[in-house]
Amino acid sequence: MSASPAVHSLPNAVVKATSSIASRSAVASPPAKSRTDGPSGRGPSSARKAAQIRSLDGEIRALARSIAQAAVEVLAGTRPAQQLSRTLDPGCLGALQHRAALTRAHAANHGGQSRVHRSPMVRSVRVCAVNDGVYEASLVVSEELRSRAVAMRLEESNGAWKVTALEIG
Repeated sequence: MSASPAVHSLPNAVVKATSSIASRSAVASPPAKSRTDGPSGRGPSSARKAAQIRSLDGEIRALARSIAQAAVEVLAGTRPAQQLSRTLDPGCLGALQHRAALTRAHAANHGGQSRVHRSPMVRSVRVCAVNDGVYEASLVVSEELRSRAVAMRLEESNGAWKVTALEIG
């Protein structure tokens, strides 16, 4: 046996076939170009698109803030749940109404109005885009005696934003 490496040359037909495939794939998929075309009319510029995303994030942040504030007020009994019927899907609205009823029943059994849900204030809001038309938000709501975490999922439907999931800690 010899100590030479076991390298074999490929037949010419295989070399031609592989080089032909490589050249066709290079033609079929040209290198990606950066899209910085705003003035050309082919699409929004990256700066304009970033501004639109920031604007939408701000809109979602404000909407999430108002919904969380209202939901905690519903739990406190200072706001009717029906006021949220346009922004909550039926499942979320039903769950919020049920929890508010349980909270009122608990307060009635323990001597009147509960002090737990007094003057809630949203302290922080974080939003994250999941997909086009889908955002998730997490909020911190402070009350006199405690702070609560609120999480929600907002989905765009027919030009309006609806909360499809709501969790209040």
